[in-house]
Order: sequence, then structure tokens, then C-alpha cells
Amino acid sequence: MKQIVECVPNFSEGLDMGLIKQITDKIESVEGVKLLDVDPGKTTNRTVVTFVGEPEPVIEAAFLAIAKAKELIDMSKHKGEHPRMGATDVCPLVPIANISMEETVKYAHKLAKRVGEELDFPVYCYESAALKPERKNLAFIRSGEYEALSDKMLKPEWKPDFGPAKFDAKAGSTVIGARNFLVAFNVNLNTTSTRRANAIAFDVREAGRVATDEKGKNLLDEKGQTIRIPGTLKATKAIGWYIEEYGVAQISMNLTDILITPVHIAFDEVERASRERGIRVTGSELVGLVPKQSLIDAAKHYLTKQQRSCGLDEKELIKIAVKSLGLDELKPFIPQERVIEYLLESEQNQPLVKMNLVEFANETASESPAPGGGSISAYMGALGISLATMVANLSSHKKGWDHRWAEFSTIAEEGQVLKDKLLFKVDEDTQAFNKIMEAFGLPKSSDVEKLARKQAIQDATIFATKVPLEVMKLSYQSMDLIKKMAEIGNPNSVTDAGVGALAARSAVMGAFLNVKINATGLENKALAEQLLNEGMAIQEKAIKLEQEILSIVHSKI
Repeated sequence: MKQIVECVPNFSEGLDMGLIKQITDKIESVEGVKLLDVDPGKTTNRTVVTFVGEPEPVIEAAFLAIAKAKELIDMSKHKGEHPRMGATDVCPLVPIANISMEETVKYAHKLAKRVGEELDFPVYCYESAALKPERKNLAFIRSGEYEALSDKMLKPEWKPDFGPAKFDAKAGSTVIGARNFLVAFNVNLNTTSTRRANAIAFDVREAGRVATDEKGKNLLDEKGQTIRIPGTLKATKAIGWYIEEYGVAQISMNLTDILITPVHIAFDEVERASRERGIRVTGSELVGLVPKQSLIDAAKHYLTKQQRSCGLDEKELIKIAVKSLGLDELKPFIPQERVIEYLLESEQNQPLVKMNLVEFANETASESPAPGGGSISAYMGALGISLATMVANLSSHKKGWDHRWAEFSTIAEEGQVLKDKLLFKVDEDTQAFNKIMEAFGLPKSSDVEKLARKQAIQDATIFATKVPLEVMKLSYQSMDLIKKMAEIGNPNSVTDAGVGALAARSAVMGAFLNVKINATGLENKALAEQLLNEGMAIQEKAIKLEQEILSIVHSKI
């Protein structure tokens, strides 16, 4: 499996998009790297760029981008609301898939070393890549910003981690590191006061504020150290600022560990702190990209508060999250452009489930051999559990059953998971068929080629046999939920549960036909027998369970 890392360089230019385009062109010139997002800010005069790929191409693209920014951006003329110290102010690497933080740190150091040596440029390392404990915190490294660099460079304690200890008046310095996924999240206020916004930021950020007496003088402890009053949110950095282009003040937050402080918790806490100061939260803004799970968790958080079912489709959950957080207040929030998983998705991987009903039926009826019975079986299974999920959602909203909303919400969530897995199998079954066809098309002019072709055919056939078997397992598993909805769900929808049972049983039997025909092509007869016996057992149980469900349905009609 490929290792995937994300890189999120912040460039100190947010006005000249032609200049930024020259930098992102360098990123896109590297094969194997995908540019996901370019997010400029006029007031901050800063652009956040996000791209992903395997580690080596990513650090190559990052190096080229840093080099181009060093060439194009003049920090001696830069002004902006956001703290900054260099043309490429910060460049973190973020582990996304199949790579550890420890491995990511090594790549960050490799990039930092190359920037320092080849560009003759001072580089500091931060977060997990920090080489000195005090440099773990970006704010510490960036203290005094660009304007303080010339003096800092003269001090031994500020010797860069890589590159020369000399002030670069044009490009400043850069900070390279490795960190967990950071969400840049701004909350909008109904005020234009930066001072009041900062007060709220100090209320919530982990670092809090300095304790003072009634005259505003800093309070010290018995050791003479400044006393701080911590804020309410862990793993959160925040400041208040005024955004001229929108005419509002914001609480600008970096949520450095969204497992500790999720987006919705940060939003709620800012809302509470703002209300105490007589200020109202009007919405929010996500800068750059966000993991899909953050929005799904937010939606379920607010649905739970309303005692509503959380067992909704992913698209609907994200819509609820956007409205609940007010993410579309300042400008449209388009999930396909802002959610990292959607940007990484390939339409080619799920061509069937992306079709509408008519297109899917027409494609099935065409002269093409796929989609065939296997894909249709998976889709029948998805429809069967979808009906049970519908019954659960209707039951959670039934008048007089308000005290049972959580019970039915849990069932609906389980149903959504099974539905999504079965929908994935619709395309996977067709892909399995295509793999067999590709294997049969391999060359066979030599003994080596014949052997490789034979092995490829067997591997593809095993895969094509196991996919429908998995459809059988998922469809049979869904029947337990269908039975439960027939028993305890909204009685007005009991026939929907019955139709769900018919669809699920048909999915099991249809998928078993595919298991049987594909198993005939297996040379490993012991494996073939094992798969067939497993399939037969599932089919027998499914037929029996269908009759139990239909008996319940008929007894209630």
C-alpha cells in the first residue's frame, strides 16, 4: 500500500495570484503529486497551499516551491495580519496513510537539510521534527517575526537547525516540520473589535492569558515567573483579528489535535465565551482542507443535541455540519473542494454507484457483460438494508417515541455502514470481473509468460470468488437489523422491512451463484470447496431468516 503524506506550505503572499501560480506550477510539475487546494487571504497576505502524494515526490515538490518562493517574494516589503518570518513561512509534512510520524519526521529533516544546503537558507524544525525541545512550538520560533530575525541570527541560541546562521533580508527564514493533521478554523463574530476578539481567543486557547492585578500589572508566582490563566480548549492556538474583506472580527484557531478538540467543540466553546462577553457568533470558516470525519462528527454532535437520528447518509450529515457551524456564511462551502477524502477520490473507482437509476439500468441492459449479476446482487443488498435504515429513522421521529430516539439512531447508523459497504461491492464486483478478463489477455508466447498468465488468472479468480462471498456475508448480516425493524420499528413501515428482507435474501442467493461459477475456475480445489461450503451455509441461514421476518410482517399487516 502506498504511503501518503500531505504538505501544507504557507507562503507570505496573498494578493498576487500570478506569483502564487508560479509557485504552484512548480508543485504540479512533479509527477505523483496532486495539488488539492490553494487558499489565499487578502488581509493576512498569505496563501495556504495543500498537496499530497508519496513522500519522495512530495518533498521534491516542496523543495521546488520553497526555492521559487525565495526567488519571488520580498519579505522586506511584506505586510499582513498573520504572524510570519519568511517567504515560505512554514512547511509541515503530515502523515495521511500507511506512514508513521517517525517516518514522516525523517522526510521533514531530509527536506530541511536540502533547503538549508542547496538554497543556502536558514531553516528551523518544529513540532514532531523539532531538534530542540523549545523549538517544538511554532510560536516560539516565530517570536518577533521577520522584523526580529536580523538580531536573533546573531545569538548562538538561535542558530538554525539547517543552513547558514545569517539573515536573508529578502526571504527571511522558513520553518519545516512534521505534525498531525491540523485544522485551521476561524469563528466569525458580530463585532469589528480586534481587542474583544482577542479577549475571547485568550479565554479558549490552551495557553490562555497572563494573570494581572486590578491595575493591569502582570502577576508573578513565588519564583518570580509570570502566572498564566489557562484557556478552556486543549490542543488549540487562537488569536483575534479583524478581516477587512468581510468586515468582521474572527477568532482564528489552529486545532492541532482534532481528536482532543474537534471542530464542533471549538465552535461551541467560542460561542459560549462570546455570549458571556455580549458577542454573538454568526458562523465560521475553514481555511484549507478538513478530514471528512470532522464534519461527520460535528453533524452527529448537533443531531444528538436535538435528539435526532444520526443514521443519515454521509452527504446529508455533511450538509447538516455546514449549516450547524455556519461554514457557508462568508462564502459558499463546497465539500468536494474542501474535504480531503473527496479530493483524493477517483470517479474511475466507482463509476457504477455514481450513475443515476436510469443510467445504471441502461448500462446493465447494454451489450456490456458488466455490471452483471454480482453487482446487481450487491445493489439489492444495499437496497434491502436501506429500507431497514429508513424504518429506523422513521421510528426515531415517531410521535410518542421520543424517548427511544437514541435506540433507533444507533440502528440507523449501523444500517448506513452496511449500506456503504454493499455499495462499494457494486463496483468491486465489476472490477473483479475485469481483472479476470485482463489476466486472460496477458501474453502467452513463452513458458515464462504462460506461467505468469496462469498465476494472474488464478489470483483474479480467487478475488472474483471472494467478492460475492463478502456480499453474501454483508447481506445476511443486514437481515438481523431488518428483522429487528420488523419487530420493534414503526408498525406503519413494517412492509418496508419485509421488502428489505426479500431484497437481502435475493442478494445472498444471487451472490452465491457468482461464488459457485467463479469457484469452478479455481485449481485449488480445497479452497474452492471451502468457499462453496461457506456460501451454502450463509444461503441456508438467509432463506430461513427471511421466512422468520416475513412471518413477523404478515402478523402485523
